[in-house]
Amino acid sequence: MGKVGRILGAALLIAMGTTGRAGAAPGPSPWTGSWEAAPSGTAPEVPGAAYRNVVHLSVGGSAVRIHVSNRLGSAPLRLGAVTVALRRGTGADAVPGSMRAATFDGAGTAIVPAGQDLVSDPVPLAVPDAADLLVTVETPGDSGPATYHRVALQTSYLAGAGAGRAADEHGDAYTGTTGNWYYVTGVDVRGPHRGTVVAFGDSLTDGNGSSFGANHRWPDRLAERLRPLRTGVLNAGISGNRLLLDSTGGPAALNRLDADGLRRAGVRTVVLLEGINDIKGTPEATDPEDFLRAYRTIVARAHARGIRVVGATLTPYQGFSGWTDAREAVRQQVNALIRTRHVFDAYADFDAVVRDPQRPTRIRPGYDPGDHLHFNDAGMRALADAVKLADLV
Repeated sequence: MGKVGRILGAALLIAMGTTGRAGAAPGPSPWTGSWEAAPSGTAPEVPGAAYRNVVHLSVGGSAVRIHVSNRLGSAPLRLGAVTVALRRGTGADAVPGSMRAATFDGAGTAIVPAGQDLVSDPVPLAVPDAADLLVTVETPGDSGPATYHRVALQTSYLAGAGAGRAADEHGDAYTGTTGNWYYVTGVDVRGPHRGTVVAFGDSLTDGNGSSFGANHRWPDRLAERLRPLRTGVLNAGISGNRLLLDSTGGPAALNRLDADGLRRAGVRTVVLLEGINDIKGTPEATDPEDFLRAYRTIVARAHARGIRVVGATLTPYQGFSGWTDAREAVRQQVNALIRTRHVFDAYADFDAVVRDPQRPTRIRPGYDPGDHLHFNDAGMRALADAVKLADLV
């Protein structure tokens, strides 16, 4: 066992040999996960500010619930107000009459302890499929570093300290802009859905390389395919994330699996694309058996909750800094394990659909945004189309 394997220790060994299929599916739930942004780090808070997050739902419903996180904070988070509304147009304005206050155990304010998440009471707001919502969080005092999702690929808005603007329908006070999502980590919807699929991964899932503000990440494209089947899609991608170790890309997949994946509302299936940052990162992972143990651990934990796991093969990246022949050999070995060792309930061969037939260690030129690692909009669609819907629902 290599260095990474020694670091993992007993936590990865508990699922050795686990390749069985998932047990009974989770029981019916009135709630379906419709949008997610996994916490990836912290940023300085602006005390008294209102953060108006723009989020794009996968499926709609008759009511919503809001997930607020202080998971990576160092002090209790005081919520002065949380509101939700349908977005009008392309800015910070709400559709007239759609503004609603979110409550927590019946109260309009709440305290979120450091290291924890909080879910609102049901908010009676009918939302359509593929809707943009404005989820505004006002923080009246200094609660320390703000838990956020760094790579939103979406413009959100900020009203300055002392504004008291969370319930404003007009966005005139929201003069600041940000490319991050602050505090809000999920939206659930209530309705007759078939459950939720979680796309779990790193920057490839987070959407790096796709068009800003267009919702063209591969999980967004997968949501389009699943919408007629009344299935929600959550994006649990974090740029820089690793399978085996914590990093600047947030907690490792093994450490955040429950909070960002398995405990989300209505989850039936997880699509896992993790590992390329372990191969090319520091310290680098060189033993494919470490990947196998980690994958089997994830599958065992999912199966214990009646959740299926679809594994995705690791995609090419020659031309990106850090690529070497030795690391390419590890990627090929890991992909061989995914294809032949029956680790997952099913697998999606992302590598096969995006590699250049003439140079299979590289991405097809038509899918490459120029960095030779991530995917443009066409590449994102190819990844989404590589997932068999029958494996998800």
